[in-house]
Amino acid sequence: MAAPILRSFSRGQRLGTPGLSGGLPLGLREAHSGAQGLLAMQKARGLFKEFFPERGTKTELPELFDRGTAGNFPQTIYCGFDPTADSLHVGHLLALLGLFHFQRAGHNVIALVGGATARLGDPSGRTKEREALEAERVQSNARALRQGLKALAANHQQLFANGRTWGNFTVLDNSAWYQKQDLVDFLAAVGGHFRMGTLLSRLSVQTRLKSPEGMSLAEFLYQVLQAYDFYYLFQHYRCRVQLGGSDQLGNIMSGYEFIHKLTGEDVFGISVPLITSTTGAKLGKSAGNAVWLNRDKTSPFELYQFFVRQQDDLVERYLKLFTFLPLPEIDHIMQLHVKEPEKRAPQKRLATEVTKLVHGQEGLDSAKRCTQALYHSSIEALEVMSDQELKELFKEASFSELVLDPGTSVLDTCRKANAIPGGPRGYRMITEGGVSINHRQVTNPESVLVVGQHILKNGLSLLKIGKRNFYIIKWLQL
Repeated sequence: MAAPILRSFSRGQRLGTPGLSGGLPLGLREAHSGAQGLLAMQKARGLFKEFFPERGTKTELPELFDRGTAGNFPQTIYCGFDPTADSLHVGHLLALLGLFHFQRAGHNVIALVGGATARLGDPSGRTKEREALEAERVQSNARALRQGLKALAANHQQLFANGRTWGNFTVLDNSAWYQKQDLVDFLAAVGGHFRMGTLLSRLSVQTRLKSPEGMSLAEFLYQVLQAYDFYYLFQHYRCRVQLGGSDQLGNIMSGYEFIHKLTGEDVFGISVPLITSTTGAKLGKSAGNAVWLNRDKTSPFELYQFFVRQQDDLVERYLKLFTFLPLPEIDHIMQLHVKEPEKRAPQKRLATEVTKLVHGQEGLDSAKRCTQALYHSSIEALEVMSDQELKELFKEASFSELVLDPGTSVLDTCRKANAIPGGPRGYRMITEGGVSINHRQVTNPESVLVVGQHILKNGLSLLKIGKRNFYIIKWLQL
């Protein structure tokens, strides 16, 4: 197997950027206020937390984005996403929003799926080693993440561009270059450029070494591979900026040192804040509190409600972090909220913007239908809901397909759906008001079902027994 190619680049030399677009359109130049404005704006929004290195480089970070410097525009920025699960989650959104903001300013961005590095497990921010994943599982997760990232980029382009031309959004997988590497050749070519003392000094390493479990060699080498990823993207895409969560700063430093040692050029890191729960725990799969972006794991309704339920003291910050709304518009929303807090307008706007980005307009419409059906007892919303939406909304509900025979009664329906016990007790549950169909209480067990009342236009009935037990019935041969 071929060893990694390590090359140096003279200052000002630009590599070809396959798949990435060129210059900045005139309209976009007029629409943006320059590099300092871009970085300062995201710092003001709270999205960009730390810059590394802040100063002391030949070219400082704001200069890198200066359109007035020949050859500086557009830049390429990347962020990595390890496929430890088959879906991204809300905790990944801020890094994606960071990429999108650069893309909107005319730069090219890369979402790098760690199809190779996920086999090792990133120790950053963790108190113990990740559970090892089989190669086939990682490959399957990586495919799902690539699809998810492309879907998010498509929603962003389709629903938020308003006809403007942006930079390119490219999805790559680092298994494309690591699967060609021979271990000994790789270590011989790359390993000599890393100093053990420096690697051991990283906070993530120090924390794990002091823990009872310690740290495996696989985890320890993770920062080396992430550094090589940065180098590879610098070499092939002229990528000079890496985005990552605030727990990634040590890994980003390793990439900076590796590239600077080999090429003499400066690269940069930008961290985004970590989103935590009300208890301060990082949102994610490992903490068991992930809100997923894949519809099969978290429905559009559940994602929408996650943001609708955010507290008043968080919602302004989240509007700045999770949406593209201009700051003056956010200020206006918050001013109206002071006058009418009961309307929860900021939370609803936040939920709308995020759900539309993640699930598209159809997903947002679905979330709003489910909200109307569940919290506002809307028959109109129920009538246009799909089987999938009802199953997502009432996840614990039993789903039955029944044939509508002539003369089918309320009692027949409840018994066929196994919703009530047999005998007099089930009969009494209906007469005593414990049963409703499509949000309407029914008290006559012998009532014959009526299409349009008990059976909705979409051929479904929502049966509720007591306060929380739901049954979905799909009628056949209507």
